[in-house]
Amino acid sequence: MPTVDSFLPDIIQTTFFSGYTVFNTIVYTLILVIFILAIIKMFKKLEIDPLSIFYSIIPFIFLGSSTRALVDNGILPKTVFLITPGLYILIGLITIVSFLFSIYLFNKKGVDYRYSLFSLGVIFSLPNIIFFSNVNYTALINVILTWILSSLIFIGIVFLVLYIRNNIFKTEDKINLSKFIEKIKKYKINFSIVLAHLFDASTTYVAVEYFNYVEQHVLPNAINQLFDTYLTLFPMKIIVIVAVLYIIDQYFDDLTIKNLLKLTVFVLGLAPGLRNILTLIIGTV
Repeated sequence: MPTVDSFLPDIIQTTFFSGYTVFNTIVYTLILVIFILAIIKMFKKLEIDPLSIFYSIIPFIFLGSSTRALVDNGILPKTVFLITPGLYILIGLITIVSFLFSIYLFNKKGVDYRYSLFSLGVIFSLPNIIFFSNVNYTALINVILTWILSSLIFIGIVFLVLYIRNNIFKTEDKINLSKFIEKIKKYKINFSIVLAHLFDASTTYVAVEYFNYVEQHVLPNAINQLFDTYLTLFPMKIIVIVAVLYIIDQYFDDLTIKNLLKLTVFVLGLAPGLRNILTLIIGTV
């Protein structure tokens, strides 16, 4: 397989394989939109809810993120299909083919497509897992603790907002801990999406603030330059993702489109978060 350095013209390398810029971020977004439109048609034709595979695709997210982490640390070669955007196109195609195969098994053998899809993702990820036998547990624990703390703060904020709204301004529907837990279960997909993005923020914060890594994405860099701290990632993530989920729930009536958008937002949070933490724990050993 050709390397990026020798295979692509200089202008392509400079534009798409030398870090994130405003231009290539826009291009990647357009590619994502095209993928989403095609996948919407696929789910509609199959008459399957995209959220039914919400947790089943996590191994495939790990596959893409771990592959990129191994490339970042020089363990795997820097080739066209192992870095952005080629890697994510490749993983997307692998996931789609695996999903269609799982649907085939479901129709022919009655095997639950959610479990077969998850199992295929785990099988594909096994070769990468071997490379993570020696990791920096200090970095891992720092990220996990940061994520837990930020998640608890977010959940606490949600509870406080609901408590004030329902117990002070709406006396007929008072909120308590048991009712709040019921709401979390009811909206577990939305909560999972926000927590995935807080995980991404946690990995970035720990890597940049404590291990001298550099943020590559355009928007977080701009916000850091404005406030001089990556702590701003946490409120930014909460505000933006909650707003996006509100818009999706309120203004998209088509269930397939609504749920696929939620699935996409989930992937956009978990994938970079996993890449960050895996890059960090093997790159700082």
